[in-house]
Amino acid sequence: MAKAMKEKDFTTGPILGPLVRFMLPVLGAMILTSLYGAVDMLIVGRFGEPKDVSAVATGSMIMVTITNLANSFAMGLTIYLGQQIGQGLRKKSGETIGAGIFEFLFIGIGLSILMVALARPLSIVMQAPKEALEGTVAYVRICGAGFLVIMSYALFGSIFRGIGDSATPLLAVGIATVVNILGDLLLVAVFKMGTVGAALATVFAQLVSVGISLFIISRRKLPFEFHLRMIRPVGEVIRTVTKLGAPLALQDFLVSISFLVIQAIVNSKGLEVSASVGVADRVCAFIMLVPSAFSQALSAFTAQNAGAGNYRRAVKSLRIAILLSLSAGIVMFLVSFFFGGTLCSIFTKDPELQAIGADYLKAYAFDCILTAFLFCFLGFYNGIGLTRFVMIQGIIGAFAIRIPIAWLMSRREPLSVFLIGFATPISTVVQDLMCLGCLIYVYKKYVSAQAEAKQ
Repeated sequence: MAKAMKEKDFTTGPILGPLVRFMLPVLGAMILTSLYGAVDMLIVGRFGEPKDVSAVATGSMIMVTITNLANSFAMGLTIYLGQQIGQGLRKKSGETIGAGIFEFLFIGIGLSILMVALARPLSIVMQAPKEALEGTVAYVRICGAGFLVIMSYALFGSIFRGIGDSATPLLAVGIATVVNILGDLLLVAVFKMGTVGAALATVFAQLVSVGISLFIISRRKLPFEFHLRMIRPVGEVIRTVTKLGAPLALQDFLVSISFLVIQAIVNSKGLEVSASVGVADRVCAFIMLVPSAFSQALSAFTAQNAGAGNYRRAVKSLRIAILLSLSAGIVMFLVSFFFGGTLCSIFTKDPELQAIGADYLKAYAFDCILTAFLFCFLGFYNGIGLTRFVMIQGIIGAFAIRIPIAWLMSRREPLSVFLIGFATPISTVVQDLMCLGCLIYVYKKYVSAQAEAKQ
């Protein structure tokens, strides 16, 4: 007999326990997802050449950019489902999911075709070192061909989180990560396929993750009615999901572009600098996971409370999340600032790459504290539905601050990757200030209005 799947109600009861219990599986899934690229880098760094490390670093950054685009767009579905649950409109959830599946399949097919066609132009724009260009093109082309799989995983994750289930995506990605590790060891370490082997292992692992999600859904009863005939275009749902998700996708895409620009700036400085910053970026991906997990958890938590009109409770959950995220951020700051070389040694055995990467991580260490505030703010605003503000602040931080400062620092002699990396925490300071200003607006419009209505 199929096991029933129940949605979680975040609109009543204590906040700390349910928020942490929801966040931890999200964090676990994000850690394992990051291992996709990290395992590629780790095994290629151990069994490949510097050109392979550079190719995987640049190629995976391109793919992460497009993958984040899918995940951010999928957040629109998470928010919409959460708000429906908060409003008690569970009967509409099946229709919402069906329309979401239709929309995501359409987008996934289009992006798969585009990524295959644009693999070489994108690699050239990224200024991949000539020694690593062909490897970068191959990595992007293979992973891009499987983008429909990536889009499908983003879709299933958004559905599960929207109904308050963060454990199922963790299970799916956990099994897929094991498959990815085994695939990398077989194709890269044993068959010496280098960059191509790493890309093939990644795509196959993601396919396994989607298969597991489909199996779980088929074996469980959803907390609302859903049939395959519901997979069809529904104008209202598509418009709402797009309205919520498109600004987030655009913001995340442009922010990722800013990091790609910085990577391109770094690539122009030579193979060693390119590879070392690529290694450091892998470390950065891990040290930013705790605030990122709180951001996703708050989006779902706040969406339900916003749907129920309980904004005071949403603000209280924001304060709790910031305190917890900040505690982890301080620890990550200390580790990154003082032990950056040790962290980089996980991904490369080259002492020169470790030293350059450690210098880059010292700048990023400050961002560990600053993003403890920023990411929680963004998750909160996403849940309320202020996705346009999230887009605006992200674009300002990326293009008005991060890129110009990184470019200016790259022109200095001698070259300092510390100064290039420091562009990121500077932009985060400005974004934090913008978010504080928006919180004053939110408090007056929603929280104070709610208190006056009760009186």
